[in-house]
Amino acid sequence: MEKHIDIKNKRARFEYFLSDEVVAGIVLSGTEIKSIRLGKANIADAYCVFMNGELFVKNMHISDYVFASYNRHDPRSERKLLLNRKELRKFEMKTKERGYTIVPIRLFINEKGLAKLEIALARGKKLFDKRDSIKAKDVQRDLDRQKF
Repeated sequence: MEKHIDIKNKRARFEYFLSDEVVAGIVLSGTEIKSIRLGKANIADAYCVFMNGELFVKNMHISDYVFASYNRHDPRSERKLLLNRKELRKFEMKTKERGYTIVPIRLFINEKGLAKLEIALARGKKLFDKRDSIKAKDVQRDLDRQKF
């Protein structure tokens, strides 16, 4: 029985307004996918950039695979994301606008055993927006408590 892998970037929802969520494939080496299957990845500081018309995720940390021998991977290397041309163009046009970036929201293993990265177009929140988010979450929590 395989363990369900679902690594989330909780900070992204707090720091950004998210829109246009897309699931992208990710190009990994053998030791990287094995580490992800063990749950040894972190996408909290990760972001996506365009290089030569291709989308890469930077600053995503995948820990070393403990059973690897000589062919270890770099934990913070850039990893290519796999999207179709239409999606790439849409994201590239949006990121050229001021204030938009692409952030990973969730890293998971799908039913076929492939690693997927859910990414979203993000616009930064101001301090008062973050306060509103916290207040709305607190109100919702209080309402949920009163139901029981």
